[in-house]
Amino acid sequence: MQKLVFATNNRHKLEEVADKIRGHLQIVTLEDIGCTEDIAETGTTFHQNASIKSRYVFEHYQFNCFGDDSGLEIDALNGEPGVYSARYAGTHGDHDANIKKVLANLGDNSNRKARFRTVISLLWNGEEHFFEGAVEGTIRTEKSGEKGFGYDPIFQPDGYEITFAEMSLEEKNRISHRAKAMDRLIEFLEGV
Repeated sequence: MQKLVFATNNRHKLEEVADKIRGHLQIVTLEDIGCTEDIAETGTTFHQNASIKSRYVFEHYQFNCFGDDSGLEIDALNGEPGVYSARYAGTHGDHDANIKKVLANLGDNSNRKARFRTVISLLWNGEEHFFEGAVEGTIRTEKSGEKGFGYDPIFQPDGYEITFAEMSLEEKNRISHRAKAMDRLIEFLEGV
């Protein structure tokens, strides 16, 4: 089975991707290859940040690898938090503070339309390929559910009456932005 490095230290992303890709490839983590550096996401777009991560691993460790960047885009907030989703309230990974800021900024705005977007950068034998996925939905006025991570407790995907945080991992992996991007990545790798 082919090995592929996933350039992330996010345990939740690793779980989602490992569940999605099971049987197709062996996912190798940054820890597995001895990469302890915190790869700074200095880009201003999802494409740039995904590329920074995959290129760093390929250039320093010479492994085929992919990196992703994902975020929540809210129409009424002009696409915020977008590329700054993980650090929207200031501290990287403070999910509760990020959710509170989104809900405060939205206030009682009736336009709650939003989407989660993922961009994957794959470096395969030195060539870069991009894969994207998005899922449309709305922002709830309060949190609901204990599963998932990030903004999952306030994001209700279109066609559902529950949030991502109320779904099982398997259910979320059928419809999520990351799952859609991973499907495109897997389809590409099956053809090489």
